[in-house]
Amino acid sequence: MKSLGLKTSFAALLLLCLLSCVSAYNYLVVLHTAARSHYHVGSALAKGLAAAGHQVTIVSPFPLKKPIKNIKDVGVPGMLTAMQGNMKNLLTSSKDPIIQQIVHFHHMGLNITEYLLSDPAVVELINSKQNFDAVITEVFLNEAHFGLAEHFNAPLIGLGTFGAISWNTDLVGTPSPPSYVPHALLKFSDHMSLVERVANLAFVTYERLFLNFYYLPLQEAIYRKHFPNNKQDFYEMRKNTALVLLNQHVSLSFPRPYSPNMIEVGGMHINRKRQPLPKDIEEFIEGAKHGVIYFSMGSNLKSKTLPMEKRQALLDTFSQLKQRVLWKFEDTDLPGKPKNVFISDWFPQDDILAHNNVIAFITHGGLLSTTESIYHRKPFVGIPIFGDQFLNMAKAEQNGYGVTVNYEELTAPKLLAAIERLINDPEASKKVQDMSDRYIDQQQTPLERAIFWVEHVTRHKGAKYLRSASQDLNFIQYHSLDAIVILYGGIIFAFYCLFALIRLLLRSLQECCARKAEDKSKSKPKVKRN
Repeated sequence: MKSLGLKTSFAALLLLCLLSCVSAYNYLVVLHTAARSHYHVGSALAKGLAAAGHQVTIVSPFPLKKPIKNIKDVGVPGMLTAMQGNMKNLLTSSKDPIIQQIVHFHHMGLNITEYLLSDPAVVELINSKQNFDAVITEVFLNEAHFGLAEHFNAPLIGLGTFGAISWNTDLVGTPSPPSYVPHALLKFSDHMSLVERVANLAFVTYERLFLNFYYLPLQEAIYRKHFPNNKQDFYEMRKNTALVLLNQHVSLSFPRPYSPNMIEVGGMHINRKRQPLPKDIEEFIEGAKHGVIYFSMGSNLKSKTLPMEKRQALLDTFSQLKQRVLWKFEDTDLPGKPKNVFISDWFPQDDILAHNNVIAFITHGGLLSTTESIYHRKPFVGIPIFGDQFLNMAKAEQNGYGVTVNYEELTAPKLLAAIERLINDPEASKKVQDMSDRYIDQQQTPLERAIFWVEHVTRHKGAKYLRSASQDLNFIQYHSLDAIVILYGGIIFAFYCLFALIRLLLRSLQECCARKAEDKSKSKPKVKRN
């Protein structure tokens, strides 16, 4: 009897091991952008998949600080140098017209796309005979990278770290009506005036022409160069994307339509359990009688590179506050630093915003920063510089928990007025708390949702049943221009024929009456006069 029990236990253990082997997948995660904010989103997904028992290979410029079980690093450190020039020029390029910014932005994308595929470590990976169950790649001006999916005979999963934009919505056929969906690089909300709708439509039209006739053909050339044996056409390959995970959530944004294989997972990088802060930071925060304001311009823009007049405006502002200030400043020395300011080149932002004595956040308006601030129930002042930061701040102002200070107009009086307006307005705190409650009230955490959908698409070999038929239509068919011409043209033609017939009949009737009148006058006997 004892022997039977041991055999049963052994069989159960063997079955469990077999099941775990069957359910574990092998993923390739490509995080090419040399921006830590983008990397934080992708690495959160990679670590979540690894924690779920899957094998994950990460290609990125940022090596893991310490080994993590089930994760293999493929480092591309040279990407940091490749993007360094673009990052340094953020302040100056932000002053350029938006049309010019688009051109520079996409040229950067072409450069980093080519650089990654030419890196020796990536070439070695491509030439290896590894098997992956799915390829997950960030969608950020790198369309040629999508060829890795067919190369490894795996479904393509996109990760939109930027939120919804044509780069990722086009992959799965998500509609973006310009009447109420503002472009991510514009400062509009979803309630646009007529002038804003015209500007939005004009910008969307320009971008579509720029992408289709200039940028995408250049990406296609890179794709053909590095994946000569891929059978799929470049444009067909893009439209066969199995899934896009979007770093966004409707409670933080505007309601808009999505295809069923575009899933919102915004905030999956947020740490739901606050970690202890370093002792000096904890003591600084705890000792603030009037609370603490946290100031960071993100991972791409360095505070130490700000022009002296802007830096002085910040110093003058903070010196007039009764609150203490944590300032992410990438240098050990800050001349003129007020006593109420604590500087460091790095702060555990998530854990700082989670602290009860932190009352507000001064940010560049990046998507990750604004999402974290809302999650931790902190209103914020935004100084947007580039990209989607203007749109994020437009949302915050529309919803009443954010105030924007334009960088070009940044002065001590304006920034001080914005901070005091925000921290002295109980409605701003209430609105961000309400927003936080709505965001947190989800059936799953964003990371759990992302892992489920990645596994679902993998289990179902790309989940082709989710693919929208719109992906098989050209521009004319998609917008029903041919059907409109036939239907409304037919109706107009029918009415034209009807009116022409009526006119012909009336003319015929008129002519008939005229002839009868003429005949009658001719047949009437003439009266002789005496």
